[in-house]
Amino acid sequence: MKTLEFGRHQEPVQIRPRRENLPWLIGGIVFLALLLAFLLHFRQDANPAQQLTSKASRVDIVARMQLGLASASEAEKSAVLAITDKDSQTFADESLAATAGIEQDFQEIGALLAAVGTQREKELLAQFSEAFRTLKDIDKEVLALAVKNTNLKAYDLLFGAAASALAEMDSALSRVIAKHADSPDAKQVMLLAFGSRIGVLRIQALLAPHIAEESDETMDKMEASMGKEEMQVRKDLDGLTTLAKPLGDVDLVAAVSQFARYSEVKAHILALSRENTNVRSMTLSLSQKRKAMALCLDALNALKMAILDEPIAGVTYGRVPKPR
Repeated sequence: MKTLEFGRHQEPVQIRPRRENLPWLIGGIVFLALLLAFLLHFRQDANPAQQLTSKASRVDIVARMQLGLASASEAEKSAVLAITDKDSQTFADESLAATAGIEQDFQEIGALLAAVGTQREKELLAQFSEAFRTLKDIDKEVLALAVKNTNLKAYDLLFGAAASALAEMDSALSRVIAKHADSPDAKQVMLLAFGSRIGVLRIQALLAPHIAEESDETMDKMEASMGKEEMQVRKDLDGLTTLAKPLGDVDLVAAVSQFARYSEVKAHILALSRENTNVRSMTLSLSQKRKAMALCLDALNALKMAILDEPIAGVTYGRVPKPR
């Protein structure tokens, strides 16, 4: 009821809604009723039990991602350390499969956080995404190198074919020395034969550190030393050939042949050593990979704690509520 004043006389006037305004009034009432029902429904959906379920689901996904990172890293390290191409490839495939699982989990939690996550949680997931992208790039390079195993193959040749050729050459030269023990050139034959044997041993001794070396500059120096030794060995063998030529020494021919075989194997070893795939993959795994891995784990740990710290009405997780 509204009061209207006209001078000193007051007369109560009653205002009633006009007939044409009734539809608007009814529509407003219906709208308010629907809004109230929606709010009540939303509040019911956001009850503590459902909030706990949502939180547990997100934490579980983060835990799976952490486990996936550990599995991928372990398989990657195994691929780097494996001694056969087959084993390296098997572990590389396992690492890639674990990484694919992490990517699926990332998509799943990304959708959940877009719906119910806080801004802080979304920022932490973005941090993980950036670190994970770097990690995948490093893994791709590491695994591609690891499966080649060029250093291991070089060691196999060094202690296999190269060592065999060296031993046969040494035995042949020993027989040459024995056969010329009573000749006038015995001393010269012995000096030249021993010079050849020592030269090949020096080359063999330089090959192992060359395979393990990471620096190209250091490898260049080693190869220069090997080149000088090889030239001297050939010079000594040519001298022996000149002295023994009238006798047609088959053992000397065998020694020269074995050195030619040794030189071919050595060239193959150096080529494999230069690729350096095992050394390079190990270096990447222990340096850049570790840093990227740490960033991924830090982001996931922070994300998990942020989800766990989401407040839920009436839930204290066993902690005493702080007084306001």
